[in-house]
Amino acid sequence: MDFYMTFTMAETLEILKCGVKFDPPALVLNYKDRKTGKLRQRSMPLRNFNKNTGIDHFMEDLKSNPRHSKFIRLLSPAQLVRLLTIVKDKLSGLSLEASIARNDAMDSLNPEENLNKVDPETLQRKKLVMDSSFEKKRKRPGDPDFQYNIEVEFDTAAVETSGWDSDASNPDF
Repeated sequence: MDFYMTFTMAETLEILKCGVKFDPPALVLNYKDRKTGKLRQRSMPLRNFNKNTGIDHFMEDLKSNPRHSKFIRLLSPAQLVRLLTIVKDKLSGLSLEASIARNDAMDSLNPEENLNKVDPETLQRKKLVMDSSFEKKRKRPGDPDFQYNIEVEFDTAAVETSGWDSDASNPDF
């Protein structure tokens, strides 16, 4: 039943813009109702949200709120985390420009960056960005350019060998 409601809402509502208000803290969504064609705005107050609030826990509370869940589920997790982080930074005394710059740095992917050395919050954000990027590029059955079985030939001359992965060094395998 919950899946059906979410699917139906995704079919009838289209998020146009999302943003935040700082005083009092709130998420603001501008959306279009596809059934009626009307443009609407939804303001969702962030009650009990302060600079010490855990964002993951607060996201789960928003998703379980019966009044707002149908709208929150239309936002990607990465986008929701970004918006809540901006509000949290502002409540902590960081300027809006500094918060946006910090969020841009956290949401960018650098293949040279060692994610083993970052803090858990940054790692979680990077994972959300990677998941979002994967979903955008994912090909599913039914997509126009979907191919079931793709075979690719790789150049075996370019493969590097190492002593630890050879069969001769370990006779047990």
